Amino acid sequence: MKTSNRMILFAVLILLSSVLYPFGFAGLGTASAAPAFAKGADISWVAGMEAQGMTWKDKKGVRRDVLQILRDDYQINSVRIRVWVNPNMNDYASGYMNAEKAAELAQRAKKLGMSVMLTLHYSDSWADPGQQNKPYAWRNFNFTQLMDAVWSHTVYVMNTMKSKGVTPDWVQIGNETNNGMLWDDGKASVNMKNYAWLVNTGNNAVKSVSSSTKTIVHLANGDNGSTLNWNIGGLIDNGAQFDLVGLSLYPSSSDWQGKVDQTIANANSLIAKYGKGIVISEIGMDYNEPAASKAFIAAIKTKVRNIGGGKGAGVFYWEPAATPGYNKGYNKGAWQADGKPTSALEGFLN
Repeated sequence: MKTSNRMILFAVLILLSSVLYPFGFAGLGTASAAPAFAKGADISWVAGMEAQGMTWKDKKGVRRDVLQILRDDYQINSVRIRVWVNPNMNDYASGYMNAEKAAELAQRAKKLGMSVMLTLHYSDSWADPGQQNKPYAWRNFNFTQLMDAVWSHTVYVMNTMKSKGVTPDWVQIGNETNNGMLWDDGKASVNMKNYAWLVNTGNNAVKSVSSSTKTIVHLANGDNGSTLNWNIGGLIDNGAQFDLVGLSLYPSSSDWQGKVDQTIANANSLIAKYGKGIVISEIGMDYNEPAASKAFIAAIKTKVRNIGGGKGAGVFYWEPAATPGYNKGYNKGAWQADGKPTSALEGFLN
């Protein structure tokens, strides 16, 4: 598809969204005030774990709602929830989280006064640097149809949230899109412009429902400056519109100090070059290294919060509610096999 034709299509999409507002297609709204600094946790596995009958205890051994433990014991004020397009509803760990399930979980968090970040994978299961598979239903779409699908799905998710009384404070347009999204059409190393247009489509779809919701482009390996600059620079050069850059960082107990310092240096560089705010969308460390994990969380929280100009938006721990070995071997949660938390999340205190 020629660039000129894509530009015409994109302009039509934006015009169409404005025309359809009065007819209830996507009521323009605003998110409630996000916290000045988000201390967050990705809780997406919680819904499936609860469906399997799992429960959590606090550090005293008292069984409580895990969201309340996060909020009341560790000052977690925000949650992150992933959304897949048409996931396997029988797979609680690598599926299950469709728009409806995500909205139910978001509603629970919102009722506890917590802010909500969505991460839209634009896939039926995991999207990350090694795989950005199109949803099965979109597999034969041309690029025009793919942009339409991104728009429609994003608006649908936002309105599903709205039906539960939730207006997300932040929405990621994709997940760890180091080499773009919706491969191969949106693979950045093949066609950066297509990737930028997909980001634009998702961004504008979010804004059509909630003008104040912040959109995020999320990349893995926050300590890898060359990848970050190539990706974000390429998006900006191709006219992509979004509000924040999200980063992931999963260091070990032996190298976290250096990786935190490098990530903060990269964040400051991105701010200086592109003026985008920074949120650390994912962090994690082995559950059996709780002292190091606590120190890591405390350090990156403090350093991000102190980024100049108020450009550091927050830090989110990825799936702290996971127990050791969940989903075939994930060991970077913050709960133990006995149902009690480790000391890791104490790094979020104060």
